[in-house]
Amino acid sequence: MPSNVLIIIPAYNEEQSILKTITSLKKSSPYDYIVVNDGSIDQTQAILKNENIESITLPINLGIGGAMQTGYKYAKRKNYDYAIQLDADGQHDPSDLEALVTAIQTTGADMVIGSRFYEKTSYRGAITRRAGIYYFYALLKVISGIRITDPTSGYRIVNRRVIDLFEKDYPVDYPEVEVLAKLAKKGYKVHEIKVEMNDRQGGSSSITHVKAFYYIIKVTFFSIIRSIF
Repeated sequence: MPSNVLIIIPAYNEEQSILKTITSLKKSSPYDYIVVNDGSIDQTQAILKNENIESITLPINLGIGGAMQTGYKYAKRKNYDYAIQLDADGQHDPSDLEALVTAIQTTGADMVIGSRFYEKTSYRGAITRRAGIYYFYALLKVISGIRITDPTSGYRIVNRRVIDLFEKDYPVDYPEVEVLAKLAKKGYKVHEIKVEMNDRQGGSSSITHVKAFYYIIKVTFFSIIRSIF
């Protein structure tokens, strides 16, 4: 029976974790998936090809936003009802997929976010990271009137209405907070559920201290713009 749920897995230089992530996904999920290889320059593409993993390879690195928009375009073209973002680095636990699907089907939400803070979880994280997450929680509360405990979480599911929106217009980089401001402005409903987050299973984060500062400034500016226009 064909699945009406597509799991989109953006991947950039994830040679150390991509196979483990896909293996874990296949063991615990009945849903379709597509890896969007975002112009990786390591062995990610070779692994995808050798293991016959369903994938799209972009000729250049577009960033997380470009990779996800590619996935949403694919979901739209293939007529999926729901699309889920699942990170390639193993931080998102596939065992929570069913809870995300159930939540969006039963709550009437347009997007459901897997949150580390909606209820108590084992996640701790660095103080600076938690402070940044709280900053964006407060920002969205002020500019959009929504309370999202984990606005930077990329573990999220959207329905067809949002797929139609995102395949046409999606931020280039660091999109998680910005799109929440956009959805709130347009009257879409966002819900959260508890999920567990794993440690990165390989490689390292591309966000340095300098990029983190740029991230905060850029996301603040564009989230305010999205909340107005």
